Amino acid sequence: MMTDLHFLTIAQASALIRARKLSPVDLTTACLARTRMLDHKLNSHLLVLDEQALADARRAEADIAAGNWNGPLHGIPIGLKDIFNTAGIRTTAHSALMQDHVPAEDAFTVSLLRTAGAIITGKL
Repeated sequence: MMTDLHFLTIAQASALIRARKLSPVDLTTACLARTRMLDHKLNSHLLVLDEQALADARRAEADIAAGNWNGPLHGIPIGLKDIFNTAGIRTTAHSALMQDHVPAEDAFTVSLLRTAGAIITGKL
């Protein structure tokens, strides 16, 4: 297994996850570590969701192991632009006017990503 998991394409990672040669937990852990390593230089993330992302990755791994494959995004970690409402997670759209906005429900796009099994690692 390659050590630089963050360099895999979505198609490569998805194929490895589906074949159970790559764990969604390992991929998510690697991507979160990469984010933490570089974000102080890039300042790309408003919020990193370590605990939630790892819980979602464990759930995806269990689902896939049980034979419940949701498609090519299942188990794939992604970051969301902060313009998309995410239930229970602060969504500011980079505006001081919305600094305390915590939506009650996901934007339609986010709900589709979650249904597909994507793992939300943070807000960009």
